[in-house]
Amino acid sequence: MFVQNRYLRFRLLVLLAGTAAAVLLAPSAGAKQTANWAKPQINSVVAYGLMARSVNSFQPNAPLTKPELTELLAALPTDAVVDPGSDTGDTTTTSTTTSSTTDPSHDTSTTTTTTTGTDPTHDPTTTGSTTTTTTKKSGSPPGSVKPGASVSVSAFDAALVKQLGLDGAAASFRSVIRQAGASAPARYGTETVARLLGLRINHPASQDKLELLPTSPITRAEAAYSIAQLLKFTGEETQWVEDTSNALELPVYNSWQKRILSYAVSFIGYPYIWGGTSPNTQTVFGQTVPGGFDCSGFVWRVYKLRTYSGGKLLSSTIRGRTTYVMSGEVGRAKRIAIDALEPGDVLFFGDKGARSKPSQIYHTAIYLGGGWLIQSSGYGVAVAPLEGWYANHFAWARRPLAEARLDGTYSTP
Repeated sequence: MFVQNRYLRFRLLVLLAGTAAAVLLAPSAGAKQTANWAKPQINSVVAYGLMARSVNSFQPNAPLTKPELTELLAALPTDAVVDPGSDTGDTTTTSTTTSSTTDPSHDTSTTTTTTTGTDPTHDPTTTGSTTTTTTKKSGSPPGSVKPGASVSVSAFDAALVKQLGLDGAAASFRSVIRQAGASAPARYGTETVARLLGLRINHPASQDKLELLPTSPITRAEAAYSIAQLLKFTGEETQWVEDTSNALELPVYNSWQKRILSYAVSFIGYPYIWGGTSPNTQTVFGQTVPGGFDCSGFVWRVYKLRTYSGGKLLSSTIRGRTTYVMSGEVGRAKRIAIDALEPGDVLFFGDKGARSKPSQIYHTAIYLGGGWLIQSSGYGVAVAPLEGWYANHFAWARRPLAEARLDGTYSTP
């Protein structure tokens, strides 16, 4: 169920990101919407008994501080993953919830022990008795506003990944890409896991000023969004990431693949910015926005704007800025099928898959090998497996390294 829903979310994120220009709003219209963009998630988090006594006292635009994060981690669940290899058909879980109808001067915490079925074809449902113990706690909810040093986006993501018991999976993702030969940043593993889980959000193009770099202090609103996602997990999500990290294999890159893909993965965790092509503050459509990329802007940055020593022809291989033009620059005879992909290939996607025309191509990515790609889409710059939606909508690929006559040492993955 999770995998099916995940690909539906990816489809929606790709479509929303690819059509962002059609919904660009004037800055004044966007300004009205930015203050409470995370209101549903803030409501959920506050109802759970975290971060504030009420939505009105939440302070969404303030940076999350280290003392606040420490309190949050102590209050969040740590055992979301259900062991599918358990000898019994039932799993006992303990969760802490908070009623939103209690006296706002204190919290009412309810500890509930339930017996749940673990049939992976169904959502967990309560099948046994429930024992409830209610206790009163005074003071502010965990994660309420407190002074202290701010927490960066990447540090926050790493903390949540560890909280979910997925720091081993994160280490595996990072180890595999490095063994392939790419120089991945330290945050590569945890940002990969966080974005596979959907812990980050892409703001509408009219609100691109809200986007944060991995090194930016995370706001309390952004933190609330991630925590609200985490609180909805059933165990399928984390188990899927764990299983995927264990199965991941990448080929060993040759010298040019190493250079190209090292540069590509250096941007892991950067936001999706409509029209963006730079990791630094940039002016796009008359607005000053943070560093980041749209899907074709990411490919443009890696292959067009980067100067590689000894790769004089590489920057001239891709000439057009949009997915439509990029995909149409190679004739049918040079289009690469999905079963012939090599690391560094540029991938194109359209609603009609291999039958798509260049004018129907609306997404692009770069192939990492082993059935994985790196892209800038709804979760920012992130990696994803080339399956599900991606496999169904794959149109063709092109090979800039071969076009630039740099494929003499190419190996087949």
